[in-house]
Amino acid sequence: MRVLAAVDKFRGTATAHEVAAAIGDACWDLGHEIVELPLADGGEGLLEVFGGSNRHHRVTGPLGTPIEAGWRLNGRTAIIEMAQAAGLERAGGAEANRPLDATTAGVGELILHAVSAGAKKVIVGLGGSATTDGGLGAVQAIGSSGRLNGVNLRIACDVTTTFVDAARVFGPQKGATPAQVDLLTGRLQRLIQVYENDFGVNVADISGSGAAGGLAGGLVALGGVIEPGFDLVADEVGLYDSIDHADIIITGEGHLDAQSFEGKVVGGIERLAAERNLPVVVICGVADDEVANRLPTYSLTDRYGIEAATSQTKRLIGETTREILSEFADR
Repeated sequence: MRVLAAVDKFRGTATAHEVAAAIGDACWDLGHEIVELPLADGGEGLLEVFGGSNRHHRVTGPLGTPIEAGWRLNGRTAIIEMAQAAGLERAGGAEANRPLDATTAGVGELILHAVSAGAKKVIVGLGGSATTDGGLGAVQAIGSSGRLNGVNLRIACDVTTTFVDAARVFGPQKGATPAQVDLLTGRLQRLIQVYENDFGVNVADISGSGAAGGLAGGLVALGGVIEPGFDLVADEVGLYDSIDHADIIITGEGHLDAQSFEGKVVGGIERLAAERNLPVVVICGVADDEVANRLPTYSLTDRYGIEAATSQTKRLIGETTREILSEFADR
């Protein structure tokens, strides 16, 4: 069989590359053709899908102190993961974060480094942010939309939250108190007018403009275009051509839940497979009951227990793959 391993990461236990490789090794052992295609939905893990960072720069961190941030340059295409420069983990988590002060300035600085290095396409992945500054830090760091003339700025996003709602929806998970959420909401409301006055762009009702605390909206004001993260990645890595040559697709992620089917990798693969009448199965670390039967699903936790599923993830993915392919070969 011609097998396509189109998978997301298993957060904390295996990268998307490692998951795809574990499936691939099992396929080779059984004599099947395999295409390994690590994927992401535009959030954390985007950079790794494209091969990881091959450039590093010292930029302004989320709390204002300098940090080293990695990014990638492939020819004239730059891949930037905003979490590298303004992520919640870089701020020390929600407990150490200062929600009113957290800035996206470092993201803007990385974009400028990419443009200076010759990038004509800049893909910015959103997710895992510490910030709710509406992208103002990044906008101020870039300074003028003219500095991005001739640059195709693509914003990979997996949420539909609008600009002002960013504080209410995401603020608490970044450590914001109810009073701080109100203050941040007021700031975002004022920024709408600032961006319209300065750039002639009304970001208020643009779907996804509230992603990464409104960074998406700020980048739109500078001429960027928000795109569904899964679709953007699929286009860049050649997923559509790979699907057209597959007999079966194995997809997966660490935690399969309702959100997995809303703009995430598993849901995107389900949609594309259905359009082509291709069989698709899911390998995951754990599956919520309400979605476990939506697709043929193999939960490592259910099959092997939580301890083994987290400590032997790659080996168990390989074993599960062998079982899946044996079952399909017998049909």
